[in-house]
Amino acid sequence: MLRAIIIEDEASSRETLRNYLSQYCADVSLLAEAGNIQDGKTAIEIHNPDIVFLDVEMPFGNGFDLLESLDEINFEIIFVTAFSHYAIRAIQFSASNYILKPIDIDELVAAVDKVKNGSQDNHSATKILLENLRNTQLQATKIVLPVLEGLEIIQAQDIIHCEANDNFTRFHLHNGKPLMICRTLKYYEKMLEPLGFMRTHKSHLINLEKIRKYVKGKGGYVIMSNDAELAVSPNKKAMLLEKLAV
Repeated sequence: MLRAIIIEDEASSRETLRNYLSQYCADVSLLAEAGNIQDGKTAIEIHNPDIVFLDVEMPFGNGFDLLESLDEINFEIIFVTAFSHYAIRAIQFSASNYILKPIDIDELVAAVDKVKNGSQDNHSATKILLENLRNTQLQATKIVLPVLEGLEIIQAQDIIHCEANDNFTRFHLHNGKPLMICRTLKYYEKMLEPLGFMRTHKSHLINLEKIRKYVKGKGGYVIMSNDAELAVSPNKKAMLLEKLAV
């Protein structure tokens, strides 16, 4: 049985989550609820939960501030948040569990199952999340990739390009060791674009800093730092040249 705490400032959201857990998550026992960061910290220290459902945006701080204030994080976290580009991107970088408001029952059950099955090292994910939030240099951002053996932690600047492979994405890294990740290229496109990446083709997402040469043509192609020659779609050519200031 997973012992849980809800930390959420909206009473209606706490009630919804409480009811959903009671009806659809039989393996979760709710120990306490809190409506702000300070009460949440107290509840964690008193109850020593296995899992915390943590709202990201709250008055007088946010869920990340709460995590920063703890001496250690020895519980699993499922972030609960309205769609915030900043918060979601940070959480996605770390491969942490999260569900969006309004809460979808299937997403809630899936997130709880991940924790229950121990499919990811959530403690490591949370450490990376907090490190990224403290880091002001985008290219120094760390990204957690879920692989069969667990989690692979890489620097964004070490990614040369990403390649679509059906519902998988193959990461090509500076060390020459590719990683196949069970997520679509579109998923990583949204995540990596703010870090200097560009979708130049339906199959390619490239790190603009790793382009060694652009070769002209209808769309042309780029030669990357690992010697990979990647086609550029004609409708992406102008945008690419603009970004390269050519």
